[in-house]
Amino acid sequence: MPAVAVARPDLEAERELCERAKAGDRQALGAILRRFGPILFRSVLLPRLGSEAAAQEALSATYERVLDRFAQFEWQSCGVYPWLRVVALRIALDALRARRRESLFDPDDLQREIDAADREPAMGSDAELSEKRDLADARARVEAALGAINPRYAQAIRLRVLEERSREEVAAVLGVTVSTFDVVLHRAMAALRKALPTPAIEEGGR
Repeated sequence: MPAVAVARPDLEAERELCERAKAGDRQALGAILRRFGPILFRSVLLPRLGSEAAAQEALSATYERVLDRFAQFEWQSCGVYPWLRVVALRIALDALRARRRESLFDPDDLQREIDAADREPAMGSDAELSEKRDLADARARVEAALGAINPRYAQAIRLRVLEERSREEVAAVLGVTVSTFDVVLHRAMAALRKALPTPAIEEGGR
């Protein structure tokens, strides 16, 4: 069934806050970012980038872009979160393209997700529900793919990309030189991308 936007009792207050932010009220814009920033970090950036450091950097870039472009935001009945989510997704896409060798998600998959979100903004209207869906989808995709590849490759990815351990430390765990580990990780990421299922497009454009 097509997704239905969830009515929120605080929607009118959110609209007033957005109108103040569009008019140049930086305190209002700060309130919006404080409210939705943690959700964007947990459910949009961290699952797709796989690294807390990369996700924090992307969140900062998301804040900067929101500050620069909030005057372009046009209120819709689904609220501000879908717009913020697409901004964060585009930042994540830029980050994936910049470090493709060690990214869990293929940039093309994320571009399709952005296109779907642009077509159906109401799909992400409730921030809490959207967060749960994003986290569940990302974790399911990555775990399924890791289970489908060589266990040694999966271990290399978990240690280096998900746990952010140093190249030297992971090489020691695997019992190889750092240069050999680099080759192993490169092959592991290639295998993971092949194993990652393409995100399903839900009825109604998702």
